[in-house]
Amino acid sequence: MSMPPQGGSVGGRGEDAAPTGRDLPDDDVFEAEVLSDEESAEVAARFAKTGEIEKRGPGEVARRGMLTVRRAVGEAWRSDQAARVRSVVAYRLRQAPRDVVRLVWFVLRGHGRWIGKAWTYLTYGDLRADVRAARLSGDAEARRKAQEMLRADSHARWARLVMAAERLAAAAGSVAVVAGVLWFLDSVMTRAEMWPWLAGLYSILATTGTIIMATLPTVAATLAAGWVVAAAFEGRDRTPGAGWLVRPDRDDADSWIDERMISQALAHLGISPLDKFFKNSGELVYTVPARTDGNGTYAQVRLPMGVTADMVADRRDRLAANLGRAKLETWPTEGAEAGQLDLWVADKGKLGHGAGPWPLLADGAVDVFAGVPCGRSQRGQVLDAPIMERNYVIGGMPGQGKSTWIRTLCLGCVLDPTVELKVYVFASNPDFDPFEPRLSAYVKGDDDGAIEAGLGELRWLREEVTRRGKLLERHGAAKVTRALAARVRGLHPMVVVFDEAHEMFEHSKFGGEAGPLAIKVVKKARKCGIALIFATQSPTAASIPKDLTRNCSNGVALAVADQVANDGLLGSGKYRAGIRATELRPGEDRGTAVTTGLTANRFELVNGFYIPFDEERDDLTPVITRAMALLAEHGGQVPASQSTDAQDQSEEADHLGDIHRVMRGEPRVRTQIVLQRLTELNPGEYEDWTFQNLAAALAVYDIEPVKSHGVKVVRATDVTEALAERDQDGSDETGR
Repeated sequence: MSMPPQGGSVGGRGEDAAPTGRDLPDDDVFEAEVLSDEESAEVAARFAKTGEIEKRGPGEVARRGMLTVRRAVGEAWRSDQAARVRSVVAYRLRQAPRDVVRLVWFVLRGHGRWIGKAWTYLTYGDLRADVRAARLSGDAEARRKAQEMLRADSHARWARLVMAAERLAAAAGSVAVVAGVLWFLDSVMTRAEMWPWLAGLYSILATTGTIIMATLPTVAATLAAGWVVAAAFEGRDRTPGAGWLVRPDRDDADSWIDERMISQALAHLGISPLDKFFKNSGELVYTVPARTDGNGTYAQVRLPMGVTADMVADRRDRLAANLGRAKLETWPTEGAEAGQLDLWVADKGKLGHGAGPWPLLADGAVDVFAGVPCGRSQRGQVLDAPIMERNYVIGGMPGQGKSTWIRTLCLGCVLDPTVELKVYVFASNPDFDPFEPRLSAYVKGDDDGAIEAGLGELRWLREEVTRRGKLLERHGAAKVTRALAARVRGLHPMVVVFDEAHEMFEHSKFGGEAGPLAIKVVKKARKCGIALIFATQSPTAASIPKDLTRNCSNGVALAVADQVANDGLLGSGKYRAGIRATELRPGEDRGTAVTTGLTANRFELVNGFYIPFDEERDDLTPVITRAMALLAEHGGQVPASQSTDAQDQSEEADHLGDIHRVMRGEPRVRTQIVLQRLTELNPGEYEDWTFQNLAAALAVYDIEPVKSHGVKVVRATDVTEALAERDQDGSDETGR
């Protein structure tokens, strides 16, 4: 048998194999083969996987356990938290000499402040200052009151001092008498001669004395250390936070924001009342301390008297520079009160990473009552834009992503098979052409015909919200919900888009009617399951009526040029409150928008999802194809537009056929149930029907409701026979 070369391994036991716990007979022969390094590694891996490695003995198991522990320790050592701790420790070691000098200075300054406070107390410095101020102002009455207060406080203070001295003297005298008696008894008597309780008292006193003498050095050292710590605390810098203790010297150190940095940044804004506040050693109150909030830091500050949040917002560029940030990364806004500052500061460079791919690009469906994914907030969270019970105003400079935002919202809506979507684009562009198969109405163009079609839609919507309101009242509901929309026909979700809406509102002929109509519809549409989206690249008082912006709950402002455009999209007063789309850079921040109404926050800076649609790439059409398949899967179809002429639909209604349909194969149906089902089947035709209308429609075919169990019913046999006779008559006429 040949021996394996050095570095190889043996796949069986040979002459040099390790013993197995028993002596091998000399005459046993074992076959083996030489394995390469790769084969040896494969065998070892197989042993480790099957658990046979444990058969090699407890030593191997222990070694494997140590490897696991070492691996876990290594992973912990390489974690971000451990790296931060190491960097902080290393930084503090490097800064140790400076820290020692700094703490010594704190201790010395603390003693100085204590001396100053003691001197002020002993010399009545505060009261004397009042007397001095009254004398300088020439107010004799105020000076007299200040002097009387000074004398009264002096008398009261000396009286308290005398009382304390008397009590201390009485206590010292009592202790001295007791100590003298005990010393005398201990001098003239032995412990054996004493009463047992007295001997026990001496033992307790001796033990207490021993304990005091033993702990005296420790207590003295503790008191001295406490004294030094208290002096250092008194002499510390009058700025909140302890960032100087924990900010390591590393590449991303300037991305850290704490209360101390915010206070320093606010102290150098050039706001007069704020400068005076800091000059007088004032300390800001942080109602919400600086904390990590998504991709940045959030803090809430109670500003001093005379300072409002909009004063800080007006100096946003200087605040951003003081914090080492770009203006887009610094968002000072007004909190719940004018004197409360909400500050959010982004980590450097985080806002430029984009929103990433749209979550529903490959698969998935949407419930519009839950919202549509529209983008990623400044905190890095994917936001679902609410659709139902909301209305939108979207705008910005040309080329900033307005149409992309609308397409994203519409693309989410069509993935809900219950939604009816209409789009009116008052321009000649193909932005919404891929949606056409899924739209019940699609008008494109800036001519008078297109504008008139948009006005016709508003007229129809005005009647539709009235009809839906009556239907809600009939079903005892306050608003359209998912359950109600699924149960009652005619209350399905509807989304209507008016792109380049300024063309309609500023039209010389139709604009005067379009503005008031849109405002009326928006006010009523919220509870009726209808959502409207108005978009413009020219948000002014004429292009978007103020009342329309005021009644639209959601605003989306991409980069705009001025305060008028900002408040025209987001609402009056938003610019003064620091919610400003004017800070967005045209071209650089394309697709990024300042939004209101998307969440409970006062605003959100949202990086919208980009779904390509151009000559090189079209990701819209596959989603529309999926939406059409989803619609067919749920047995639905794209409804025809009802906004042109509602009378045509009523004339074409087949009353007898509709009655037969709502009978649902039941032999008898109460007339009230028939009327209810007819309304659900075709609200526009049967909403106002009464029993007389139903009776008249049946009388045309010689059918009369009959009584059954005390109520009027329609019999299915009568309706079926009438249908058969009508069809037969129609066939005869055709045959002629």
